[in-house]
Amino acid sequence: MLSRQDNELLTRTGAGTAMGDFFRRFWQPVLLSRELPEPDCAPKRVQIMGESLLAFRDSNGRVGLVEPRCPHRGADLYFGRNGECGLRCVFHGWKFDVDGKCLETPTLPPESNFKDKVSIKAYPTREWGEVIWAYMGPAARMPELPHLEFALLPASQRFVTKKLQECNWAQSVEGGIDTAHFSFLHMVVPQAAAEAERFMQGAAMGDQAVKNDRVRWVRDDPMPRFEVVQHPAGLLIGAARTADHDQLYWRITQFLVPNHSYAPAAFPGETHYGQTWVPIDDTSCWIYTYSWHPERPFTAQEREQFANGHGVHGVVDENFIPVRNRANEYLIDREEQRWRSYSGIKGVAEQDASIQDSQGLIHDRTREILGPTDLGIMRFRRLMLEGAKGLQDGREPPEASHPDAYTVRSGGWVTHRDRKLADVMTERFGHCWGRVTPVTHRPEGPAHAANTVIPSVARDLPMQAHGASSSRDPSLRSG
Repeated sequence: MLSRQDNELLTRTGAGTAMGDFFRRFWQPVLLSRELPEPDCAPKRVQIMGESLLAFRDSNGRVGLVEPRCPHRGADLYFGRNGECGLRCVFHGWKFDVDGKCLETPTLPPESNFKDKVSIKAYPTREWGEVIWAYMGPAARMPELPHLEFALLPASQRFVTKKLQECNWAQSVEGGIDTAHFSFLHMVVPQAAAEAERFMQGAAMGDQAVKNDRVRWVRDDPMPRFEVVQHPAGLLIGAARTADHDQLYWRITQFLVPNHSYAPAAFPGETHYGQTWVPIDDTSCWIYTYSWHPERPFTAQEREQFANGHGVHGVVDENFIPVRNRANEYLIDREEQRWRSYSGIKGVAEQDASIQDSQGLIHDRTREILGPTDLGIMRFRRLMLEGAKGLQDGREPPEASHPDAYTVRSGGWVTHRDRKLADVMTERFGHCWGRVTPVTHRPEGPAHAANTVIPSVARDLPMQAHGASSSRDPSLRSG
């Protein structure tokens, strides 16, 4: 369990909070690129970590993320005219560019230079992997974008969307990195293996280019043994279940600071899945969900499956609100629950959302009783709390200094029971914590070129194993 003070620190991300300051040291997704589909299109309201902002794409395709109030009389720039490389307030015509600079003040004398003294708050933006990212921290500390593999690949090899989650960001992340619950929440009631495999086709575990009995192994062993390794971008969380003969089935998750996670399902040749949780406020968040295949483009059929709710993707409406949500009790079917599925709720993403939301808008961690299968959750909390408290004490987050370290993979593997997690990762990926070097890709078209960051060549970086000092490895600190 956590103290009430630490629970508050973990969950609150508004401006001026310790965790909010920590989040603001990293680039955060704020919109999908397709939400601003063309130059001079209508602006979009954005709320992130309690801040109300406005996003717009100017005539040159650049994206601005600015405060929404005109400094003249406080009119809402959402109603403004977007054109000629700026957003113009319709009240008195004052105009601002993507950097927040005032371009025109037509209600003032032409000879006045007052516009040069006026600006609105604006955050730097980049487009990367079909996502618009913003940096909301100190300009002097602005890092590179994290080199997440889905964004490094051609668009044909990824599928990206988002969905609303109606609870605090941290408990949703914890649900995402908790692999023990798969033996229950996402499982079927019948014990027949054939029925279980058929039912699981909508889950990431259903993408079986490598045929094995992973569904049975998860169903039959509800108490995986956990091993956690800290590395320069976050945590490697391995959960080993009994397989056949003298083997273990490993499901390995990556948690990447501060709010990214890769699912533990993929074997070689299978689709990878990831999520990024972005607080809207302290009681809701957007989950950016993405699939990618390192070796080939997705087919039209695969893209249709993702859009209809497959793996981490939920079924959402045109506003990215899940069709199954808190208001309609996730359309739970009690007969389905009684006879077929453990939850009675359709969709892996919806099953996750229902149980995470059920913990309350902000989970009270002071009343928990944790056990051995919660090791990954404990390490996640410790890592995030140490990061936020360290920043308060003047220590910058070391992860922000190592964008290359984010190019990692998670996944599944079957190996002899005497293997440790680092050995399993080396056997599976050729690197002890899953480093990979994918082919980089520069998005095409002038609308994106000015906002795109291309990653540098990967470097060798140190790692820290579970069981070492509880403080962060000093060699990883920066600043």
